Amino acid sequence: MSKRIHTLVLSALLLFVLLACMLANVEVPSLGSPTATQTLIPSVTPTLTATLTPPPTETSLPTLTPTPTALVKRVVILSIDGLRPDAIALAPMSNLMALAQSGAYSLSAQTVYPSVTLISHSSMLSGLCPAKHGVYWNDYLPNLGYAQGTDLFDIAHSAGLHTYMVVSKKKLIQITEPSSLDNFLFVNDRDTVVMETLLADFPEDFNVLFIHFGIADGMGHSYGWLSPQQLSVLFRADEALGQFLDELDARNLRNETLLIVSADHGGHATTHGSNSPEDMTIPWIAAGPWVQPKTLTSFIQTTDMAATAAFALGLPIPAEWDGAPVYEAFGLPAERQTVQCER
Repeated sequence: MSKRIHTLVLSALLLFVLLACMLANVEVPSLGSPTATQTLIPSVTPTLTATLTPPPTETSLPTLTPTPTALVKRVVILSIDGLRPDAIALAPMSNLMALAQSGAYSLSAQTVYPSVTLISHSSMLSGLCPAKHGVYWNDYLPNLGYAQGTDLFDIAHSAGLHTYMVVSKKKLIQITEPSSLDNFLFVNDRDTVVMETLLADFPEDFNVLFIHFGIADGMGHSYGWLSPQQLSVLFRADEALGQFLDELDARNLRNETLLIVSADHGGHATTHGSNSPEDMTIPWIAAGPWVQPKTLTSFIQTTDMAATAAFALGLPIPAEWDGAPVYEAFGLPAERQTVQCER
């Protein structure tokens, strides 16, 4: 019996020695600085203007996956009617440039044809090309009804979210049925007055808020696109944007809000509506939680606005929508492609 025990002890010792030798050859990974394969916010080379401030310091971001999980509690969509990308630096619009610097932006996004206010905004908020949403008019014509299809306000309201629209052109009520809005506010005045009216009764419970500034378009028609008169009102629109950002900060809402700023169309001379680059090219700027600071390189169309907002809010994206979320803004590969509208 003692001989057997002696043999077992020797076998155990031999096994222990072999395991020790194997473990000695295993390399333990370092826990030092991040490697090139880790997800980091890339550095940004500003292209809006040479006076932009340096990009934020790189920080680590968790990995995102395109699942129906809300990334934010609130989405604000601000449309500056008639804003051409090259007017941003000329005005200058310092608050908008700072927002772009802290977020993801494109100065070559495209609107839909014809490049006019009601048709473009209907595509912006319905996710549909004009041929699908059926809006072919550009005036307040209530007898013609509303844009067809299921729009952003429809799916948000159905999910129990609070939806608001504040506009300076009455015709924009025809984008969605009143039953899909908690409040519609029409302020036929300057952009600064639109903002003052909004802030006087601020809807702190909002989940989707659409704001429309319309004066730049009117000044373009009266004095020309990129005229001193138009640039002057764009400067004021930028001040109104700054007031709104200050309000979000004061209410501690900024860190849970996605902001998207864009336009319905550009313009040339004293008109717009054509398929020329001056009329069709618009800025697209997103800033907020999960957005990675960068200059966007993917194709962006105004129909992508609704899809990006729905994605950020964790809402289902209707299969018939032509727009797709701008996944690149969140550092993600595209899961669905934008259908380019006919010109």
